[in-house]
Amino acid sequence: MAISELPNSRTEADGSAVVRVLGYNVRSQRDDEDALARVIRACAPDLVFVQEAPRFFRWRKHAARLAAKSDLYVLSGGATAAGPLLMCSLRATVERTEDILLPLTPGQHRRGFATAVVRFARARVGLISCHLSLREEERYAQTGMLLDRVAAMGAPHTIVAGDLNEPPEGRSFTRLAKELQDGRQVAPWGGEYTFSAAEPRRRIDAILATEGVEFLGCGVPPGLPEADLRAATDHLPVLAAVRIPAS
Repeated sequence: MAISELPNSRTEADGSAVVRVLGYNVRSQRDDEDALARVIRACAPDLVFVQEAPRFFRWRKHAARLAAKSDLYVLSGGATAAGPLLMCSLRATVERTEDILLPLTPGQHRRGFATAVVRFARARVGLISCHLSLREEERYAQTGMLLDRVAAMGAPHTIVAGDLNEPPEGRSFTRLAKELQDGRQVAPWGGEYTFSAAEPRRRIDAILATEGVEFLGCGVPPGLPEADLRAATDHLPVLAAVRIPAS
């Protein structure tokens, strides 16, 4: 099995678009940034939903450098979304972006969403990158806020990707999967477990989408150099190919 077995990006005759989507927790780019960029490039994504992007000193410079090394462009997010970040290829036409900060729980990390609406030819889609809380009750509340944001995107379809900080049997993950398609469950491909990169035993990172988005495959991309995956960050990436209908 190889990444090349996943459908490549293309525009269909009916105006729909096949798009490659990557979700990746990059641990503030504190590890081997060149290995991280090699992993991203090997996946050939149109959209990258980043979690734990740098949030402090010169964070914009760090985000721009990763995008450039990955042959992509920063779309939205970063410190202004408390860590979630969106990157895209030149295939995407950007309609709008918005960074959202969630209510702060004293003593906990601030959380937020990086959001955008983009088009691929006639296919229009909303995007949300998220990183939910480590605390169960706060995480469940943030799940409700995430679903509210999906409903308010104003796009015919929406893709959500992020670090959910719990496995599929968890209360928050289950709540999301009742309202959205879980790509790995709908169209399993590649590996399942995303954490940790050194000893992957849990699936806590996911790509989800509203009805109408067709998953063609979703999972941890196979065939990537083990050394790069371990050096890049403490999570494994999740890659999906989806078909987005024409609007």
